[in-house]
Amino acid sequence: MAPTDDVEITEGMQRYIDRNNIYLADRERYIREVVKKWKFDTIAVHGLYTVRDAIDDYQGSIIEPIFMSTAQAYRDSDEMAAALAYKIPTWCYSRIANPSTYYYEWTLALLEGYGYDGETSCCSTSSGMAAIMTAVHPFLKIQEDVNEKRNFVATVQCYGGTYQQFSVRLMQEQNIECRWVLDATNLDEWASKIDSHTRFLYGELPSNPQLGFFDIEAVADLAHSHNLPLIVDSTIATPALLRPICHGADIVVQSATKSLTSSGFGICGAVIARKNLVTNINDEQLKNDFSLHIKYLQNRDFGPNLHPMQAVMTLNDMRTLRSKMDLLSRNAMAVARFLEEHPRVESVQYLGLPNHPLHELASRYLWLVDAEYDEQYGKPVNRYGHLLSFCVKGGAENARRFFDGLQRIWRATDLGRIKSVATIPAISTHQQQGDEARSLAGIPHNMVRLCVGAEHPTDTIADLDQALRLAG
Repeated sequence: MAPTDDVEITEGMQRYIDRNNIYLADRERYIREVVKKWKFDTIAVHGLYTVRDAIDDYQGSIIEPIFMSTAQAYRDSDEMAAALAYKIPTWCYSRIANPSTYYYEWTLALLEGYGYDGETSCCSTSSGMAAIMTAVHPFLKIQEDVNEKRNFVATVQCYGGTYQQFSVRLMQEQNIECRWVLDATNLDEWASKIDSHTRFLYGELPSNPQLGFFDIEAVADLAHSHNLPLIVDSTIATPALLRPICHGADIVVQSATKSLTSSGFGICGAVIARKNLVTNINDEQLKNDFSLHIKYLQNRDFGPNLHPMQAVMTLNDMRTLRSKMDLLSRNAMAVARFLEEHPRVESVQYLGLPNHPLHELASRYLWLVDAEYDEQYGKPVNRYGHLLSFCVKGGAENARRFFDGLQRIWRATDLGRIKSVATIPAISTHQQQGDEARSLAGIPHNMVRLCVGAEHPTDTIADLDQALRLAG
């Protein structure tokens, strides 16, 4: 995919193009005939890094190499010209791409597309926030009139950084209207926000920190009926529990810093899209392969690139994603059940609890991938992730007293770690939203967000119990 189609192709360039077309056809055949038949865990472990890659190119290294280099050298001017016209696979400059980021992207595209009949591709980014910006920006470009109206529809229950990006960076600074959906389960509310100037629908689920959820298939159908794409932030669930593209979503954004990893060693993001997505934007390249489009054009110029070291570190964390999300989910369920019965807890928000108002809806979508092939289970099982929130009785002061009393659970704004981490969203991740916006999003001052780690739940519960007793 070239930035322009009027590049003159020389005879020398054509030789490189022909040779690389053979390489691409072989890779596509390998994906179709081999990799697509693997189970989720096998894809997570191997991705597209093969024995032939290792032997032919990387001195037999069984782990993907880290390419700590800013640029790629070329054999001659013909290869360089073909590469920079994007006529052959290239990484040319690490602001645009790098072999290490490619292996990460290929693996994540396959995981998010697991069970989907079509093709998916991925563009890595330097963070989850960069992933959101990267995903939404192409749909907001001016098409004809510089004064044309532009809007998009999004769930108000979302991460605080997302709210800031949409409400400040886009609405206040660029006059692009974000129309907030207050009740994401109400399809009529979604529909009422759409008009001829709408560019896309956006939702986060499960939402951080309220555990909001919505019917992906219904919202995707609504979006497509208006020739609009649905973009979903699936950071909390990961493809181990939920793959929105299989349910009709066009694009998934991931803050891979969080649940996809767990190590906490660095910041990482990704945009994963199905090919031939739905949009009212008149751009065939964007429709045909959105991830490649944003990588080679938009992100080439904006530069939200991922460092190759972080790409391989994230890739390595992803290899055990399914078993990790199973463990964290089971631990979170045990903690949620304890909190639900605690006399100093006002309410618990966890989709796995049968009395949660969205439990039935979430149970239609949140499944541990391949549990039916697992010797431990042998049948499909629901899993609801590591994130939960709860409200401490007695208001904000008691919530702070509890928070300050934690001894082993970490006080931080992070989530998705192998270690349990807690925060008070009203004074941290969602502080800048202000009281009115937090009220709309359902984030009271006494809410605590807890991301349950891999510690034995008995020990996590003990720490929570002693801190709650300090809350008064």
